[in-house]
Amino acid sequence: MRQYSPDLTPPWKKRGPVPEVPAEPGLVVEEPGTGFCGAVIRCEAATVTLEDRFGKHRVFPLEPRGFLLEGRVVTLVRPSSAPVRPTRTASGSVAVPGARARVARAGRIYVEGRHDAELVEKVWGDDLRIEGVVVEYLEGIDDLPSIVAEFAPGPDARLGVLVDHLVPGSKESRIAEAVTSEYALVVGHPYIDVWEAVKPASVGIAGWPRVPRGQDWKTGVCRALGWPENTGAAWERILGSVRSYKDLEPELLGSVEHLIDFVTAPE
Repeated sequence: MRQYSPDLTPPWKKRGPVPEVPAEPGLVVEEPGTGFCGAVIRCEAATVTLEDRFGKHRVFPLEPRGFLLEGRVVTLVRPSSAPVRPTRTASGSVAVPGARARVARAGRIYVEGRHDAELVEKVWGDDLRIEGVVVEYLEGIDDLPSIVAEFAPGPDARLGVLVDHLVPGSKESRIAEAVTSEYALVVGHPYIDVWEAVKPASVGIAGWPRVPRGQDWKTGVCRALGWPENTGAAWERILGSVRSYKDLEPELLGSVEHLIDFVTAPE
């Protein structure tokens, strides 16, 4: 009797036609043998270097059928010398290759703090430059009424404001109501801080911890997660995990898109 041995070849190494995909910078793939998933940051003659969301680098050989792209087996190949321009910005908008930044509008978008501004710049920066919208940050919103009065919003100078923890009955909501007008719009998200607007999975955590009242929230988050109590370093880690709008919660996405539409509305 003929005996048959089971085929123990991993599925991704079984022969058959698979697409060849240029290893362009930013392409996210998985090396199935190790489970390492990351974005291409460099491609040499025979190897490719991937970076995962924690900033860790791994070098892999460019073997046939060696990677998974969105769950499908592919063969990565060295890209041609001509760079391939991205077709989408980090916000998901259609990229406009070679577009020059527009002269800044009189209108502005204000956000509460530096971290908010850096996150908006990372995801929406390309869009904002094309539209000529400048983002500035405040140190809290207690003085927002006087700031809005000094700005004097009008038909040709609309003002949009993004507020953290904008929930009914809060101090933030009362201030927002006081300054909102035809040419000044205040929107926000429900999170205590913009850190929480980054999806936990993107940061590599199960969820954002609850911090008891009376504690500094950011320091409490670092302590609960076992991170060094250095909020600046923690923010760099969080911001570094954001590659596109897909890493952000819908509540923040909708608010920022609303503000951009408002500030850029035709006079």
